[in-house]
Amino acid sequence: MKRKSALFVLAILAACFSAAASPKVMPGIEVLREMDFEPLKGKRVGLVTNPSGVDHELRSTIEILHQAPQVNLVALFGPEHGVRGDVYAGGHVADTVDPATGLPVYSLYGPTRKPTAAMLEGIDVMVYDIQDTGTRYYTFISTMGLVMEACAPLGIEVMVLDRPNPLGGNKIEGCYVERPYNSFVSQYKIPIVYGLTPGELAVLINEEGLNRGQRGDQPAVKCKLSVIPMKGWKRDMTYEQTGLPWVLPSPNIPYGYTAIYYACSGPCGEIYNYLQVGISYTIPFQVFAAQWIDPEKLIAELKSYDLPGVAWRTIWYKPFAGSQAGKLIAGVQPYITDYEACRLTEIQFYVMQALAKLYPDHLPFGPNEKIGLFNKVCGTDYIKNTLSKRYQVSDILDYWRKDEAEFRALSQKYYLYD
Repeated sequence: MKRKSALFVLAILAACFSAAASPKVMPGIEVLREMDFEPLKGKRVGLVTNPSGVDHELRSTIEILHQAPQVNLVALFGPEHGVRGDVYAGGHVADTVDPATGLPVYSLYGPTRKPTAAMLEGIDVMVYDIQDTGTRYYTFISTMGLVMEACAPLGIEVMVLDRPNPLGGNKIEGCYVERPYNSFVSQYKIPIVYGLTPGELAVLINEEGLNRGQRGDQPAVKCKLSVIPMKGWKRDMTYEQTGLPWVLPSPNIPYGYTAIYYACSGPCGEIYNYLQVGISYTIPFQVFAAQWIDPEKLIAELKSYDLPGVAWRTIWYKPFAGSQAGKLIAGVQPYITDYEACRLTEIQFYVMQALAKLYPDHLPFGPNEKIGLFNKVCGTDYIKNTLSKRYQVSDILDYWRKDEAEFRALSQKYYLYD
């Protein structure tokens, strides 16, 4: 019996190691390596990346390109959080020298967010390799677009090493960005959940003329663009089904499934002194809580809405940092039970509706409102202005959903995967 148990354990371990060694999906960096780096030979290469740019054995794209004799890697470019992930959210990334490679590192998250001609001097191709979350307000796609915009007039090629969209390739939610709400957290005329991989999105931006400056009011530019597609990725895949390791692309997206909840609570979490959404705790973006909430009353109200694809539980916890640090707060934690049926981005609006009914003294949009980036991440002030009249989600749904069918038809032209 013991021998059979031991053999069973060994079989399980072997299966685990086999799965780790042979993921279902091969990201762009591995496909490029399989090509013996042919598209980069004879070219001086710049690289935009962060710790999420890795192969399935967790070797960084920096290391892979720097050590490849066929590749002349000459400079690194750091987005938000830096090339090595050593800058916390919102912190400015400084120009420096990478100690591991000796290469110059140029900041794309500080006074300069679009590479200057001086930074790009001597570069023939800019490679982009960052894992994204699939939400418009995550800043890396803005960095990608600004790199394309900067390279276009200089004739520098941009090469995107593609990676999975952790929200899959089928879910599309939210309205387009409207001027003047184009910003680094909502730069392109796309929905909040846009259902494309970084490579697909780059092609759409390039071909549809969406690169019109950070404010969206400049003449469109088009760069020389190439995409190294993944192998094995399907549009209906969850990130767990890819077999790839998840390396947190930013401090508060620690797991692949966190990206799902980031879409559920991101805008709501931008409203100052309203709700704690799990930042500075163990479940970022997976909770709606405050000191003044009675979680039993809130969960009863939310359950009465019978929202498809989501279940709720009550929760009490003490944040580790921030204005609520060390204070016991309470609220609800949503659980996605049917991903296809659930409308991720609308969950937060129903929470706001329920709280407005239960706690009219704690409205998010009062006379002395400090809404932070709420309008910018929503891409419009219509949601705030309309919701604040009577806090009924039904008042905003038509507007929130108005661009989804159009974008689905448009984006399908740029699908690289089934």
